[in-house]
Amino acid sequence: MLPAPLTRITDWFRAYADNPDPLAGTGNLVALVLAGNGPFYPLYVAYVAGVGGMPWLLLTLLSAPFFFAVPALARMHSRLGRVALSLFATGNTVFCTWLLGEPSGIELFLLPCAMLASVLFRPSERLLMLPLAGLPVVAYLFLHGRYGAPPHLYQASEYAGLLSMNAFSAAMISIFIGIVVSRLYADPASRS
Repeated sequence: MLPAPLTRITDWFRAYADNPDPLAGTGNLVALVLAGNGPFYPLYVAYVAGVGGMPWLLLTLLSAPFFFAVPALARMHSRLGRVALSLFATGNTVFCTWLLGEPSGIELFLLPCAMLASVLFRPSERLLMLPLAGLPVVAYLFLHGRYGAPPHLYQASEYAGLLSMNAFSAAMISIFIGIVVSRLYADPASRS
């Protein structure tokens, strides 16, 4: 059992993420996990690579309010929330790749961005899904090797640590997306 205040907070987040459209509800859950992770990312980087990138590293916090807004946008229109999540995720990845530099491995998050856009849309929405799923691929093709110099350059050993951390994180968010999307295919009769 959780303490009452924590239970109320959890219930509020659950209600905020809820949406009559199961695809929007799934996207909302992913968005809230990304929003919740945002404030910790500078701490992860500081732990792995040191605090030399401060205060620039704090700019990674800018994405959290955008991800937190996705459930509100999905309440206005399910498709709007799903499109916004796809665009925010890709935009955040591109921004953070510039901010920390390509050797940090943040570009690897373009893979779960493409995956996310691929699974959040129905077959009838393919004309919308294909460009959103292709955007991370296009971003990689056009920007890889062309980002400007980041505001702070890390040492090679620090970049190696960041690459490992970001590769692991990109894999974990991909697995998480797979898990929450797989719930959409569960037999309702098996839930009890």
